[in-house]
Order: sequence, then C-alpha cells, then structure tokens
Amino acid sequence: MLVIDSLLERKLETLSAPLAVVLPDGHHMGPRDAAVTIRLKQWSSLPHVASGEVGKVAQDYVEDKLDFDGSVRDLMRVATQMIATDPTQEVGNNSTLNWWREIRLNARSRARHQVQADARQVQFHYDVSDAFYALWLDPMRLYSCAYFRDAEMTLAQAQQAKLDHICRKLMLRPGERFLDIGAGWGGLLFWAGEHYGVRAHGITLSRNQHAHVNHLIDARGLRGRVTMELRDYRELPEAEPFDKIASVGMFEHVGRALLPAYFAKIHRLLVPGGLLLNHGITAAGTRNHQLGAGMGDFIERYIFPGGELIHVSKVAEVMSEARFEPLDLENLRPHYARTLWAWSDALEARLGQARELTRDSVVRAYRLYLAGSAMGFEQGWMSLFQMLAAKPTGRVDDGPMRGAQSQYPFNRGYMYG
Repeated sequence: MLVIDSLLERKLETLSAPLAVVLPDGHHMGPRDAAVTIRLKQWSSLPHVASGEVGKVAQDYVEDKLDFDGSVRDLMRVATQMIATDPTQEVGNNSTLNWWREIRLNARSRARHQVQADARQVQFHYDVSDAFYALWLDPMRLYSCAYFRDAEMTLAQAQQAKLDHICRKLMLRPGERFLDIGAGWGGLLFWAGEHYGVRAHGITLSRNQHAHVNHLIDARGLRGRVTMELRDYRELPEAEPFDKIASVGMFEHVGRALLPAYFAKIHRLLVPGGLLLNHGITAAGTRNHQLGAGMGDFIERYIFPGGELIHVSKVAEVMSEARFEPLDLENLRPHYARTLWAWSDALEARLGQARELTRDSVVRAYRLYLAGSAMGFEQGWMSLFQMLAAKPTGRVDDGPMRGAQSQYPFNRGYMYG
C-alpha cells in the first residue's frame, strides 16, 4: 500500500482543483479545505483513486465502498484532472489488431441486440420509476438534448424549442403520417400532433412509457390522431409508409453491427421523397467504441446496458449506404452539456425524494451519470448530432425545384423562419 499511497500523494499535488482523500483507517491526505473529499470505506478502492480510473471510482461509490463530501460539480472538476489519458482514444494503433477488434465488436454487437435482449435493456433503464424521472426532467419528461435557441431559456422552454426545431426540419404538414421511433414519454408525438396536425404514431420498448403515453392520449382527447405501440422498430409493418420519421435518442441502442439494417428498415418505412431526422449521441473519437478510464464500463453496467456510441462519420456512411441522401448535419454538443447540468441540478435538489422512489444505488448511479455526462459533453468526449436525410424519389421533375428529389428546399431558411 505504501507505493499506492505515494502515487496518490503525487497525484493530489498535481491537481489544480484541490482534492482530499480519507483512507479507511482515518488517515487524511490532501488539503483540509479541499472542495471535495473522497472517503474510502474499503482499501480496494485506493488503487482506483490513485490511478485515475474514474469509472471504477464511480462503481465503488454506487456499491457504497466510498463516499464523497462536496458538490457533484466540484467532483467533476476533480475527475477531469484525475484521468491520465484521453478517454476518446483507443490504446495502441496496430492496424491488424484494429481489424480484429472491429470483427469482435461487430460480433458482440450483433449478439447483444436481438429483439428480446433490446427490450430487456431498454426496460432496465427506462422502467426504473416514472416518478423518479419526473423529479428531474421537464414537465413533458423529454429525456434527450434540449435546444437552447436563446441563451436565457429555461430547460422547459429549450425542450419545447427542440421539439419545434425537429418539426420544422421535417417540414411537418397537416394530415401527414409521422413516425417517432423510441417515442419516450410522448413529448414529440403530442407536439407534432397538436401543433402541426400530423397523424403521429410512436413506438417504444418501455412498458412504463407505453402506459403513460396511452393514458395521456385519452386525457387529451387525441385518440385516433396520436397512437403509441409497444413494439420494436424491426417489427413495424411496411405496407403503409410514413411521410416523415424521427428517431430521437434511440439509435444509441441499435448497436454498430445493426446500423445498416436500422437505416435500411427506416428507408423502407418512408415514402419516396420523405424525410428522416436522426438525433443521437455519437462518439468523439473515430475509433473508440466507448469512453476510456472505465467510464464506458460504468455506463454499460449501471445505466445503458447495450448502448454503443459511433462516430458521426460512420453514421453518415451507413446512412448513405442505405440510399439516404444526407441533407443537414447540426452539432448540439454544448446544448447537451447544459441540458445534463440542468437535470443534474434538479436531481441534486431532490435527493431525499429520489431515495424514497427508488433504491439508493440507483440514485447514486444517476448522480454520477448525469454530472459525468455533462462533464463529458463539456470536454468534447462525446457529441450529439441531428442528421436530416431524404429518401430520394429517383425522378427529376420540371419546375423551380428541378433536381430536388425530396421535399427539402434549396436552403435552410425554412428551419428558422
């Protein structure tokens, strides 16, 4: 332990954000007035703190092997300095090893994302407790990146702005058939149905979300105009295609190996000339399949089992191979950092209530997940892209829009008018 103690002492001396560590025997290391103090309950946590393996430190916190004093914001400032290597980079750069690694990752991804496995993984995350999510989400329970069109917007206002931004990009029109893949608690469905007059259909794998949305459909008198199914996207019938499709915060669950089948399925579900808006988290590194320093393992174990991040360049490649024409790409990374901090602050203000609604280990996991993700987006370790694409008609028509094989106009002005 003496070597590890010495390593920890040297690390504490290098941090510009002061950190103190109290060992299981009561020995205090670091400044007495540090904004954050980590209190170890078991010696097994000491190497994780000393080496900067923040994912394992987070796991130890969830499992009550250590605790901390201070705010999660200060804790994240310390965490960014504890990490010894770039978490977006793979270790090593051997082309042969990378080739074999890709084969293994794709095989693992294909095995993990069968229909029943995906349902279990989604329910593990989203069916924790509706009341728990309601504590820290906005009133519509929008669990995806908000769009702070104006800097002074509240979270609720920015979430509504996000919904309208998506509907504008898709050029939704009254009477159109609109599909929301992974519709969550129904925010986009209701916004599109009530504000744009579309016939909105949503699907989810979460039983809680399915029940919640169907209750709201009846409460708001939208039966027949808005519908919600408990169904996997792969099982959707293709006989009556949709005019517009959105997938918001869902394709992270698809898996890298199944992305070609995912976009091919959406292509078949769209009418010729129809539009797709794919909104989701992407990797910042071009080769890393998850975040390093143990952060990816932590998220896999406690938050999103089966979740996989892919670089936007790969997503665009697969989308194009599925015969989509990419039209517009917008990076909302800073918006997600602000969104996550708003969620984190809301949860921190209601920790007592949260522990009454679910297990303490769940609350601990989400405290670090929300704040850690906010840190990750701030640092540029992850990103968030809205990708607008069209299914071309294959026809070149005469007229002022000659050559436009979709409903997309010649410029982006319509998105902001």
